[in-house]
Amino acid sequence: MSGVTIPMKVAIPVWEGKVSPVFDTASRVLVVEVQNRCEITRFEAFLEPGTTNGRCYFLRGLGVETLICGAVTKAVSRLLAGSGISVIAWVSGPVEDVLQAYLDGTLFQPRFLMPGCRHEHHRGRHDGKGRGCAKRSRTVQSEDR
Repeated sequence: MSGVTIPMKVAIPVWEGKVSPVFDTASRVLVVEVQNRCEITRFEAFLEPGTTNGRCYFLRGLGVETLICGAVTKAVSRLLAGSGISVIAWVSGPVEDVLQAYLDGTLFQPRFLMPGCRHEHHRGRHDGKGRGCAKRSRTVQSEDR
């Protein structure tokens, strides 16, 4: 079965048809099952307000393996990574465009960067790695002191 991949689920927090600017406060998420770079199924789920642990467990319970989101706090990013969920952060734009770019392998383009982020910096925490947005990194480092 050369070239066939196992289906995986990708989640994108949604706000008014766009990637929600902040995952930590998002109220709903689009979950898309993907196989061989093609969408198989999709559904929306509501994220209950509450603990960040609860959000991580909820996404993991849905079988989500990758979260594509806007801003996300360092603590939540670590919890997600610890739950086995890869995080692609600092993404913005219309959800359908972002999803298609992810499927096409072209998500890492400047047009999908959150405002204030620069392309020359690794713009997301994929698998909990990377520096994130240069603007955000400076803010987090200042707050950590």
